[in-house]
Formats: sequence, C-alpha cells, structure tokens
Amino acid sequence: MSTVGLIGLGAMGSGMAASLRRAGHAVQVFDVRREVAEAFTNAGGTAHDTLASLGAACDVVVSVVVNAAQTEAVLFGDGTTPGCAASMKPGSVFVMCSTVDPNWSVALEARLEAMGLRYVDAPISGGAAKAASGQMTMMTAGKPEAYALAEPFLNAMAAKVYKLGDSAGAGSKVKIINQLLAGVHIAAAAEAMALGLREGVDAAALYEVITNSAGNSWMFENRMAHVLAADYTPLSAVDIFVKDLGIVLDMARASKFPLPLSSTAHQMFMQASTAGFAKEDDSAVIKIFPGIELPKGKA
Repeated sequence: MSTVGLIGLGAMGSGMAASLRRAGHAVQVFDVRREVAEAFTNAGGTAHDTLASLGAACDVVVSVVVNAAQTEAVLFGDGTTPGCAASMKPGSVFVMCSTVDPNWSVALEARLEAMGLRYVDAPISGGAAKAASGQMTMMTAGKPEAYALAEPFLNAMAAKVYKLGDSAGAGSKVKIINQLLAGVHIAAAAEAMALGLREGVDAAALYEVITNSAGNSWMFENRMAHVLAADYTPLSAVDIFVKDLGIVLDMARASKFPLPLSSTAHQMFMQASTAGFAKEDDSAVIKIFPGIELPKGKA
C-alpha cells in the first residue's frame, strides 16, 4: 500500500491532512512549526523532524506551501537544511499544490524527472473549510504513471479532481485564470460596497439585497461578510493577490495579451499592501477608498 506525506499544515494543508486521515490513510507530516506537526499526530499519523526523513518514508509527497520559492526549498533545501527530493525513492510522486507560474511548473517536472521522480501539477481552490471537509477542487496535470500512484490521495482530499493534461503546466494555467476571476471579483465587490457606504446606504441592507440579486458573486457574498463584521483576520491575505495577480499579468504579458481588469485589480491590492494592509484579509482592499466609514462590527 502506498504511503503519503504532506508538507505544510497551514489553513489548507491541515484540512487536507485531516481529509487523508479520515479516508483511512496513515498520514506522515512535516511543518516548520514542530508543535503544529506534533498536534496533528495526536489523533494519529507521524510527524517528521526533517524533510529528508519524510521524503524517504513516502511514495507520494503532497506540498502545500505558499509559493514557488518555498516549494523549491521543500524539494531541494534552503542552503542549510536538505529538502525531500534527494531522499525520495525513484518512481515516487511529488504533488505541488501552490499557485505558481505555469512555466516554472513545467521546468520543475523536467527537473524531477531527471532525478527519477514523478510529478503532479495540482493547484487547489476552495478555502480552508472545503479543504477540511474534503470538498475542495484540484486542478491537475501529470503523466499517467504519476496519477496511478497519487490518484487515491487526490480523491481523498478533493471533491473534484480535474485532469487537465498529461504533463505539467495545464493545472497551473487554469488555477491562474481562476485567480484572475477571484481577484477581480474581490476588487469589484469592495468597490461596490465602498460606493454604497459613500452614498449612505446601510451596509447590511446592501449586502442582503445584492446577495439575493443578479449582481451577486461568491466573492461578494463571502468577502463582504468580513467587511460587515469588521473582521480582517487573514483567511487569504491582501499580499496573496499581489502575488497571484502578478503571475496572471506575467503569463499574459509573455504573449502580449491585454488584461485591463486584472491590471486594475492588481494595482488596488498593491495600494492596499503599501498602505499597511498586506497581511490582513484580502477584503481589506476596501480600505483604499477615501471618505467612507467602514462597519465596526458588533460591539
């Protein structure tokens, strides 16, 4: 029976690890916060002290870190601590769940194949709650041999596992397009709510009407609830969309494809980040609008 390891027990990774355990898999984990990894294993599983140890113990390694740089460190080390790639058994699979430049993902597949390892390009979407319930979406691409090992674990973590190609890149491209829409929708939702506040409309009433009208979007309904509650605890931070919309624009720029709405939304998140809201929830992009009084939540 194949063994699975998961690296990165953050908002998404902890839920994904729990889903794997709920499906009956003996999950092995690593997190730079040792206490977080130990807490996960209290209900079963194994925590590893090093990435190299986890890599040697697992047939499939799932990486749920923030970006390409962290993924490279997980695989190849950070100059002082070895990564997991050198200790992984030939033929084992690395599943990459971060939002990255598709060209970087293509290059990573080639680099791992040269080491005798298989790769699945597998960005994720759905948020922490869906990750915890096993209901998230995975946008995947990889060779059949990689899927053969990884698929039972992918199905345990996600309600929908889309196979988008037989080599890396396609999964990341679709995720980037999803992030284009997510970022633009959040920015548009913030602009609409800000205009309502400026015009003296009751924020709760506006929210109620829009969420029951044609102008609604999942992002308006989800993120403007944060604004009404005055809760900017970062489930997904402003700087995530500085990064992700930056990748969107880089991908389009390479083929000289115009993205006017994405460009504007990116500038809005950049402005929010520079104004001091970088680590707040991405709904804090509403704070860039002048002359409005934001809801203060319940006292």
